[in-house]
Amino acid sequence: METFQAPKEKSFFAQVQESMGAKLFLIAVLTLLLLIPSTWIQYLIEERQGRQEEAIKEISAKWSGPQLIESPVLQLPYKTWIKATDAAGKPMMKESLSTIYLLPETLDIQSQVNPEILHRGIFDAVVYHAKIRLNGKFSALEWTKSGINPDLILWDKAKVVAGISDFKGLKNSPVIKIEGQSYAAEPDFASENLFANNLAVPIDLQASKNTAIQFNVELDLRGSEALNFLHLGKNSVIKVNGNWNNPSFTGAFLPEARNITEKQFSSTWKMSNFNRSFPQQWLSGQQTLSPQNKEKATFGVKFLLPVDQYQKTMRSAKYAILIILLSFISLFFIELLNKVRVNLLQYVLIGAAMIIYYTLLLSFTEQVGFGIAYFIASAATVILVSTFIGAFLRNKKAAIAFAIILSIFYSFIYVIIQLQDLALLFGSVGLFITVACLMYFSVKINWNKPEEAISQP
Repeated sequence: METFQAPKEKSFFAQVQESMGAKLFLIAVLTLLLLIPSTWIQYLIEERQGRQEEAIKEISAKWSGPQLIESPVLQLPYKTWIKATDAAGKPMMKESLSTIYLLPETLDIQSQVNPEILHRGIFDAVVYHAKIRLNGKFSALEWTKSGINPDLILWDKAKVVAGISDFKGLKNSPVIKIEGQSYAAEPDFASENLFANNLAVPIDLQASKNTAIQFNVELDLRGSEALNFLHLGKNSVIKVNGNWNNPSFTGAFLPEARNITEKQFSSTWKMSNFNRSFPQQWLSGQQTLSPQNKEKATFGVKFLLPVDQYQKTMRSAKYAILIILLSFISLFFIELLNKVRVNLLQYVLIGAAMIIYYTLLLSFTEQVGFGIAYFIASAATVILVSTFIGAFLRNKKAAIAFAIILSIFYSFIYVIIQLQDLALLFGSVGLFITVACLMYFSVKINWNKPEEAISQP
């Protein structure tokens, strides 16, 4: 007598495996969960980038920091009277000293910069040697406009003050020539903080009582990262040449002319006093050269490393969720088209491999550069994941197809990272084509009974 045996009920996990809707939902949840380690990867990249910045600061502290060149300013002590009271409390006029500041009428700066790369462990920093020559002529005093009485000026106590942001970079004692006569410049800490670091020479103008004097300054100094200038001349011409192929022109003004080749660059600025926010002469106490005004009149050249490895790695990591999502969708379609079931654990392992990809990329980038590191990490991940898929699907064609798909995804992201202005356009077109391919393959599947044969076109 035959006995009837009721079919065993499928477990919840098995039902989920066979339900396309439930599986798609779980794949979506898994993709969102992988956002967490993806974010950790980005934090790791930021931490390594911070380490690089610390290394650069340490090198700069020992070598010399970014230099800001502030051209000479003529200072004239000026007697004034202020209201005061005597011991008996009666009002009186008390003599005091003020200072007249005069800026150059003409200013010509010629700079030759020779950058080089210093290494600290796996980190690099750009430093440079620079020879800078400043020539110019101070303005004549404007008596009528300013209301200054020339008889109250202490002509014998005049002073010429220039500024350099980091004295550590000076290779020798700078010399300032006034009307052809050389003066040894000394640090000056009593110039009303005109500049952060003042180089000053005292001069005697008692005989001529004329401020329209010529000056010449030659500087041989070291610096790092950037060379900047403060726009102080009424009519200025600044030229910077260097053996560097990746300069970035920063600050308030761009050069009027520039030429960048594979080994060197040249740049020229031409400016007038209409481009700055302070007058040609002023009296002390007016805060004319305030930090805000200086910032609006500062410009120069920043020496970028040939490739910013961490920036490219960070941009690549930001596409991690897109790569994972597209890969999971592609694997899901391969699963349906080949009428096989892929376990959720296998999705998890593939997602883990695609997250570890970015740690490989970061670590190899620090050693061999971004381009080679991207190839190594991408090739290793494609081989690992496709071999894994071929093993559990027992289908070489499916493994090869997924390897090709994943290679296209990584190549697509690499091209986007290399592009600047066309990155958005190229990315949008690429995603559009990807969605179109997914739509095409989706119509090949019998979504009502995916376990049956694929519907014919």
